[in-house]
Amino acid sequence: MEPAADKGTTERRILCIEDEAGMLDLLRLILEAAGYTFLGVEDGRRGLEVMRTEQPDLVLLDLMLPDVDGAEVLLRKKQDPAIRDIPVIAVTALTSPFDQIMWKRRTAIEEYVTKPFKRQELLAAIERALAEPTGAEGAQA
Repeated sequence: MEPAADKGTTERRILCIEDEAGMLDLLRLILEAAGYTFLGVEDGRRGLEVMRTEQPDLVLLDLMLPDVDGAEVLLRKKQDPAIRDIPVIAVTALTSPFDQIMWKRRTAIEEYVTKPFKRQELLAAIERALAEPTGAEGAQA
């Protein structure tokens, strides 16, 4: 998959794990227009495989997935030394502040973007997550 040639972005690769095809298409349009390389899968099990084989710079993860849900993806990711340091942004319909606090406290989620989101909100979250040094997740329990 070729990234859109836009503003000279460093062609960072972003894996989107999302079970809704329409949302995957929207994420593809936003990310490619911003100069990122888009990788997309529709389930958590496949998402973990792609994390291992492609080593993306960032993962956008829907928390409510039908097979291996977001919590299980994060648990398996944390246990795998090859992929544990890849930053994750939750892109989810869970809008409750309580949900956000609990997910951030119990997982290695860098950011939390709720659906529906604005394009600039998503891109700002991506830029923040990519700017932070990796490896900080080990400090979280």
